[in-house]
Formats: sequence, C-alpha cells, structure tokens
Amino acid sequence: MIPFKSLLTVDKASGTPVFIQLSDQLTQLIRSGTLPVGQRLPGTRQLARLLGLNRQTIVAAYDEATAQGWLESQAGSGTFVARHLPEVTPQLLTAVTAAPPAESFAAMGQVTPGYAFDTRPFLSRPVLTNTGGLRLDDGFPDIRLAPLAELGRAYRSYFRWGNPQQHFGYGDTRGHLLLREQLSIYLNETRGLRTTVDNILITRGSIMGLHLASQVLLRPGDVAVTGETTWAGATMNFQKAGAVVRTVPVDAHGIDVDALATLAEQMPIRLVAVTPHHHYPTTVTLRPDRRVRLLQLAEQVGFAILEDDYDYDFHYLSRPILPLASADRQGMVVYVGSMTKSVAPAFRIGYVVAPASLIDELARLRRIIDRQGDTMLEFAVGQLFKTGDLKRHFRKALRTYHTRRDHFCQVLTQELSDSIQFDKPDGGLAVWATADPSIDLTATSNRAAQHGLYFSNGLTHNPPGHTLNGTRLGFASSTEDELERSVLILKKAISVR
Repeated sequence: MIPFKSLLTVDKASGTPVFIQLSDQLTQLIRSGTLPVGQRLPGTRQLARLLGLNRQTIVAAYDEATAQGWLESQAGSGTFVARHLPEVTPQLLTAVTAAPPAESFAAMGQVTPGYAFDTRPFLSRPVLTNTGGLRLDDGFPDIRLAPLAELGRAYRSYFRWGNPQQHFGYGDTRGHLLLREQLSIYLNETRGLRTTVDNILITRGSIMGLHLASQVLLRPGDVAVTGETTWAGATMNFQKAGAVVRTVPVDAHGIDVDALATLAEQMPIRLVAVTPHHHYPTTVTLRPDRRVRLLQLAEQVGFAILEDDYDYDFHYLSRPILPLASADRQGMVVYVGSMTKSVAPAFRIGYVVAPASLIDELARLRRIIDRQGDTMLEFAVGQLFKTGDLKRHFRKALRTYHTRRDHFCQVLTQELSDSIQFDKPDGGLAVWATADPSIDLTATSNRAAQHGLYFSNGLTHNPPGHTLNGTRLGFASSTEDELERSVLILKKAISVR
C-alpha cells in the first residue's frame, strides 16, 4: 500500500493552485519510482476524503497529469501511472512537498553536470555593472544626458506607423532599413565613408560585430595581431575563433607599424585589430604616416584590418581624424562602431561596415546566433537620426564631456601630481593614468570602494608578463562635483599605504 495521505501535501496559502500542486507531486513520485509504471491510483472520491479536499480538485489534478502524459485513464477501471513510461528503481518513500526548500535550489547550483565540457580560461573577464555611487569607470557616457524623452516618442511612433503585421513579424537580419539608411548617411557625412545600406550590418553592440567578424575571417591557426595593450574583448574573440594572437608595441603615436611589417615578413598575418582614433586603453591617436603605412601594408600582405572606432563622436582637439575606413580603396577595412559609448550602454546597437559580400556572410552567421536585433529599438534610433535629435545629443554631450575632461585633468593635477602621471587625452571618455611604482592599484581600488568610489585596478590592461600599473579613469559619466569628490577619495586611498 502506498501512503498517499503522507506523500501528498498541499499548501493552500501558496500562489500555486492546489490541483497543480498535486499534479506536480504525483509527477515527482512517478519520476522517483515511488509510483511504479501501471500503478493504480485511488479513486477521486477516495483520495479527496484522504486529503480533505474537494473531489473536483482531485479530478483536475488527475486530468492535468494525464494531459502531461504521466497518467492514463481506463474507462471502468480507474486511473493508472502511464504504462509507456520506463521503469525507475524506487527511492525511499518520503513526503513530496509542493516546492523543494530554498536551500535545495542553492545546493543544486553547486552540482557538477553529468557530462563533460571544455572551459576556456581566456573567457574569464570581469563583468562591468553600474553599482551606483561615485565612479571613475572605463569611459562610459552619462546616461543622464541621453535623449530618453525623444526616444520614448520615437518608440510610440513605431506603433502608429505602417503595417502592424510587418512591424511585429520577423525583420531583416541585417537590421531595420530605416536605421541602416540613416546610419549610412551619418557615417558618410561625419566619417568620410562611402556606404550604402548594403554595406551595413546592425548588431547588438560592437562586441557582436567583433565576434561575427572573427568567426568569418579567422580560421584555426590564423595569425591575428593586436597592440601589446589592447581591448581584452577583441583578443578573446580571436582566441575563441582558434587564431594565434601576436602583438606589436604601442607608443605615444599608436601601434608600431614598422614592427608589424617585420612580423609580416616572419609569418602570414590574417587580421590586424586596431583602435586608431583613441587607442584602447591608452587613448593615443594613430599618427597619419602610420595610418597610410598600415593601409599600404594591408594591401601588400593581404590581411584584413579590423577597425574598432568605439568613441569617434567625442574628440576635443579640432575635428576628429577620419577613420582608416575612409581612406580604404581596396576593401581591406572592416569598420566596427557602437551606440553604447555615444548614448548609453543599454542601447545595444552596434554596426559593422564592410564590403557588401562580407556583410551578407556576417548576416548569414548572425542569423543562427540571433535571428534579428531589436526591431523597435532600431526603428526608434533611426527616427532619432532622421529628426536630428541624435545629432543634437552628440553636440551637447561633446560640449559637456569636453568641460568635464578639462576639469577632471585640472583636479587630478592639483591633487595627485606626485602620485599619478597622465596626458590630457585629445578625445574619448577616459584618462589613461599610470601610478607611481610604490602604489598598489589593487589595494588602492579596494580602499576607494570602501569609501564609495569605484575604479578599475587596471589588471586587465596588463600585457602578458608586464605590469603597467595603469588604469583608465572615466570622467564622462560624472558631473564636475562628482569628479572632485572622486579625486579626493582616490587621494585618500592612495595616501593610506
């Protein structure tokens, strides 16, 4: 005899209907082997009396478990555990509760899966989140400046425009046509590119563009080259594609193209990744003669240039230097950008600009990863370009960030000139600062956090085998008052050592 009264319990205070609780518990008993295949269950009236419940509740529980395939009903005979189920070795008879205790879920999270899989240490990288409080971040925009009201109006217009079937069905994997049209116009006007909509793929941030390009352009064993200091997100994608990553020096004028040419004589190079406008993380600009030489070398050797122009819109010394892609005549450059640094990290819109045949291949790959982007967001951002709201935002943000850069650099010089060295950046949203060798940036970062200030300890910027003792101190996301308070906390954290 199976003690159904002991095994089945209900919690009438639970938000889960009682019949669902019973159905789930019966399912658990079958899974554990407590109720064997073919076992006859009590009649609905009998079980209702045992549990003190309404008969219709038991009927509903049986019907639910039957619909799920765990029970079967035979006219005139009763309800049975479905005979098509596999036999399970019975476990110890214990009461089955409607929901396992919370601690069992925590323990479940620690269980090693019953199958093997490879872990890749190079994918381990801290996830940056906004924890609130003061911050000298990696170089993020101030979301308080974002054109949110204008974005809201653009979103609402999406529901009033065109054919609803078209709006809420599947869209173009390459991105919403309106955004690609407007982005093409904007890039041609501001960056000297010569694009059409066929040259643009909209992605969920620049990291997706880098991933897609890496998977399409790189084969296992190919050589990908970066600067000795570089963005870890790009390197991780090259490694994931199976590439061998080589590095060349970076100095005050950007990557050393002569060193790259020497490397090209020693081995075949498939791809070179650069951030020429504001090198990451040091913010230096690639000198014009090196830009020309880099494009010439790409044409001679045949490697692709992956140009990540992550914050082109914010340059404070004269007008921005045009990207490599603007001078590309042979289709050697894959140009990647993002709205993340221009507006807000939550705007998961990036783009890849390349010859149409490569864009088509990237779109085919993107389709098996992410069928399409956020059509409504893409439409709304396209509208902001079309109405001029986004361009006005860029002009306003540029003025604001310019002022903040100047103020931040002034306060850093006044308060920390003996401890931190830096050059005022020509553009971008962060200062690259190196600390005196006697300063432990990790310990300093931890002490600052105790006083409400976040900044990176800079360890992710260190090339293998080298310690730069430097970090990026973002100024754009903080007001002048917040920057002053941040520097004072940083000064205090440095002085305690």
